Amino acid sequence: MNMKSLTALLSPLVLCFALAGAAIAGETVNINTADAGTIDRVLVNVGPAKAQAIVDYRKANGAFRSAEQLARVRGIGLKTVEKNRDRIVVGGQRSVPKAAPAKAAPQRIVRR
Repeated sequence: MNMKSLTALLSPLVLCFALAGAAIAGETVNINTADAGTIDRVLVNVGPAKAQAIVDYRKANGAFRSAEQLARVRGIGLKTVEKNRDRIVVGGQRSVPKAAPAKAAPQRIVRR
């Protein structure tokens, strides 16, 4: 098999995997409304027990106001929250980190 044939054969396969990966990576979950099965499926490093712990914590303590509050759930740490930041939705919006306020550029004083 020559290189051109191999490339023609593998190109569609590579494209298929790339598109499948993008579809999986784009999935989000609202941690205030999702059931344990959905949380388990969408979030990385969160299995069935941790997903159920998230649901139980939410029922006992009310809705999450930010993704960082997930770290209050036993078994969920800030590293897990960071790995899942793009997948987590709280109150209808993705939970994005707050940007630091931009510093104003120093103004030049012109003396006459």
